[in-house]
This record gives sequence, structure tokens and C-alpha cells, in this order.
Amino acid sequence: MSKYEATVVGIGDMADAFAAEGMLVFFGANAPEELLEFCIVVERSSYEAPVVAGDLIEVDGATFPVLCVGEVANQNLANLDHLVVKFNGLTEPELPGDVCVVAQPAPTVEIGSVVRIKEE
Repeated sequence: MSKYEATVVGIGDMADAFAAEGMLVFFGANAPEELLEFCIVVERSSYEAPVVAGDLIEVDGATFPVLCVGEVANQNLANLDHLVVKFNGLTEPELPGDVCVVAQPAPTVEIGSVVRIKEE
């Protein structure tokens, strides 16, 4: 089951630097102006259910198992299309908005990329 789907419509100038450090920061078009340079801006297609450990985050067909979800991550996703994906392999989030996945390089994201969250 697909829980969430969005399409990338913008990429801030500093988003690549965050990706190089193992973090993708997604935000809806309502992102505060001061954050836009760090964000990957998305347009939501659907939101059906919250993300939980064991789900898969998919970016253009590449999948990444979710290991843990911070306590405000789902509220941020539902209300703001804000999703912070950290490719750090942690099973406990460092920050309340983190969604941690397996430790590996972050995928390349481009305008038109599709981001999904789905049950495994």
C-alpha cells in the first residue's frame, strides 16, 4: 500500500550539500522562504497513512527501509509535506522530525523525481 506520494517541483541551491552529508530535506511549496535554499520542494499527490519503522521510502524506484521515525515526523509530513530523511542507519532518531533509513549514500533527486512511502 502506498502511504504517501509526491513529485519534486524545486530544488534549493544547498540541497545537494545536505544530500552529500546523507540527508534529504523535503518540504511542500509552503516552505518558509528562509528554508527554500536547503529544501527539495515537493507537490503532494496523496497522503494515506503515517510512516512507521519497517516502511520503505522510494525515490525514483530506489527503496530505502525505514529504521525509525521521530515523534513529530508524521505531523510534519501530514501538515507541511516536510520530511527529513537521514541515511544514517540509526534505530533511534536524533531529532523529533527525523526519519532514519539504512546507512548509504542519499539518492540523486531531480525535478520530476517521485517520492513514495509504502508498506514493505
